[in-house]
Amino acid sequence: MGDISKDINSTFPNNRVKAMLNIIYTSNWITSCQNDFFKDFGISQQQYNILRILKGAGAPLNVQTIKDRMLERSPNATRLMDKLCAKNYIERLPSEHDRRVVKIAITKAGVVLLQSIPKDLNTELLKNLNEKEAEQLSNLLDKMR
Repeated sequence: MGDISKDINSTFPNNRVKAMLNIIYTSNWITSCQNDFFKDFGISQQQYNILRILKGAGAPLNVQTIKDRMLERSPNATRLMDKLCAKNYIERLPSEHDRRVVKIAITKAGVVLLQSIPKDLNTELLKNLNEKEAEQLSNLLDKMR
């Protein structure tokens, strides 16, 4: 198991500072692990999130709705969607009534890609926590926000 004090060779003035730095450090570790995981599928974790949002919605969504639902608010969500569109994982559906309105839908290829990605991708990251500890961590993070 990790120890942030040893990992970054540092001491902390108090436990709140240690906790905050640990959250940041752990967030970066999770991002790195997920980037490595998704590399094999040719997408990023943010693109995966977009595909899951669209599949879960069951209907085309406008870009702002997708941005609002993303786990990581990304100012470059449109660029992420451009890349997914280029790979034929999503498609843009212009409105018949208003040319300014465009909805985004997941394609069959996008659904197939999602089905090929193991569902337990985050389980490995939490393997050192039992179910009760995972719940406690989640509750503490909710309380923090």
